[in-house]
Amino acid sequence: MALDADYARAGFARRLGWGERPAVLLVDPVAAYTADGSPLRLDTGQAALEAMAALLKAARAAGLPVVLTGVRYADAGCAEAPLFAAKVPALAAFAAGSPLGEFPAEVAPAPGEHVVLKHYASAFAGTSLAAWLTAHRVDTLVIGGFSTSGCVRASAVDALQHGFRPMVAREACADRDPGPHEANLFDLDAKYADVVSLAEALTRLG
Repeated sequence: MALDADYARAGFARRLGWGERPAVLLVDPVAAYTADGSPLRLDTGQAALEAMAALLKAARAAGLPVVLTGVRYADAGCAEAPLFAAKVPALAAFAAGSPLGEFPAEVAPAPGEHVVLKHYASAFAGTSLAAWLTAHRVDTLVIGGFSTSGCVRASAVDALQHGFRPMVAREACADRDPGPHEANLFDLDAKYADVVSLAEALTRLG
């Protein structure tokens, strides 16, 4: 039996569907994932960044809420998240002042747009994001970002657990290798989110 059919037969991969009030959540669209020489650089990062920029443009044109996240530590010791840094020493790239933690021009936040600086993978972990989204009457999150198997996945799972409908835009995500990228999109779509095309997301945001 094909994997898709097996999951469907077991009751997975149902559709959550879109709500009434979407927002765009771009998870860590920072220079570390596209800059030459960065330990976190992704080969497909620039293409995903361009898709994220398209989501951002559509949300702005429609007057919808926008949230961008970044990772930030006081210094390269990453004392705010010691176990995470012990597991992933490359997080030192997000020490305060590092250019790798900055937003590229394509997705630079506009004045007044909400920016969440976090210490862990999920955009919700230790932040006020859920309260902010609720205050802005958001019920659906269109999600793109870096990386698919890490911060995008964690944020999508937590979005569901906080009562928001996660819509993960396939082309607006990237990972180090196609294997983890595709496996995590498959699993998110099966259990925690609707994985949608960029075209569908742009249509819905418009």
